[in-house]
Amino acid sequence: MKQSRKTPKITEVYRLLEAEFGAVETPLYFTKPYELAIAVILSAQCTDERVNTVTPELFRTFPTLESFAKAPLDSIEKKIFSTGFYKNKAKSIQGFARMVLNDYGGKIPDTMEEAIKLPGFGRKTANVVLAEIYGVVEGFVVDTHVKRLTKRLGFTKKTEPVQIERDMVKITPKEICRNLSLYLIFLGRKNCQARRTFCSTCPLSSLCPSFSA
Repeated sequence: MKQSRKTPKITEVYRLLEAEFGAVETPLYFTKPYELAIAVILSAQCTDERVNTVTPELFRTFPTLESFAKAPLDSIEKKIFSTGFYKNKAKSIQGFARMVLNDYGGKIPDTMEEAIKLPGFGRKTANVVLAEIYGVVEGFVVDTHVKRLTKRLGFTKKTEPVQIERDMVKITPKEICRNLSLYLIFLGRKNCQARRTFCSTCPLSSLCPSFSA
């Protein structure tokens, strides 16, 4: 009978993934802080690849926060239609632009407490923006890949992103939270997919409790 493996140490997982992926950056394209925020809003239930095909034209059409704030809502909807849930996302984008301009002088706030007040901002979006723009780590980014892999690795039994984030923050040194989340996202795309796993070529195969030969 195959003996089940124990949950690996978070630092060992990080070491192996760092060796596999090296320096990592967010896969979303942006040139301005607010563009990243909008891209993350669009990424809800949508692939980063799809978002990256939509945002170049979106940002050419609406080159400033003011242009997003003043645009007819349907003109934003048309540009983001292919990302899904386009009506809600358009409202969030415009609400975000207006609130940043009116309440924060055009600058995205740099604390979690303030950031999650913005339309379209849950903890995931806030964590991404704070880490990428300000280097502020107040939590752990949990997307669908992170949700899946943290369970398979035995780091959490929770199913809700906020609860998973709490569990990960407890066991992850703050200085590696940002990179580890990105590493898990990349691993989820490459080896540990939702419907298929490629365990034999996974950098974590030697310690993963869910390893399948």
